[in-house]
Amino acid sequence: MTINEAQDAIIEEFEAFDDWLDRYQLICDYGKELQKHPMPEADKTEQNLIDGCQSKVWFTCRMEDGKMMLNGDSDALLVQGIVSMLLSVLSGHTPKEILEAKLYFIDRIGLQEHLSPTRSNGVAAMLKQIRLYALAYANRQ
Repeated sequence: MTINEAQDAIIEEFEAFDDWLDRYQLICDYGKELQKHPMPEADKTEQNLIDGCQSKVWFTCRMEDGKMMLNGDSDALLVQGIVSMLLSVLSGHTPKEILEAKLYFIDRIGLQEHLSPTRSNGVAAMLKQIRLYALAYANRQ
């Protein structure tokens, strides 16, 4: 599945709900899915902590067959949902694909307008870290 196909699938899922509380619940459901495959505690280090997030958020990345395999977690359920959505859209793609991706699903599902400024900054920090991973891996090739 391409990055845009993954984004479109999330948008389609959210379009089934008009009420923001239902959408909020869907984000939390994504967080519960992330909990089924928890990040190893050994990876929840200061080095993997995303700076700029209100909650604690960790990301790791490894290359596998030329694709970035991302993992992430948070100590807050809503943020776990956001992490889960980012992973479902971006993990398993090449650094080039990630660097060229235009992430539109966040705005299209109405997430940006319903987040506090500190949570919005946190999403931006998560995306920045993923792009930094992609840039670092792209420069190694």
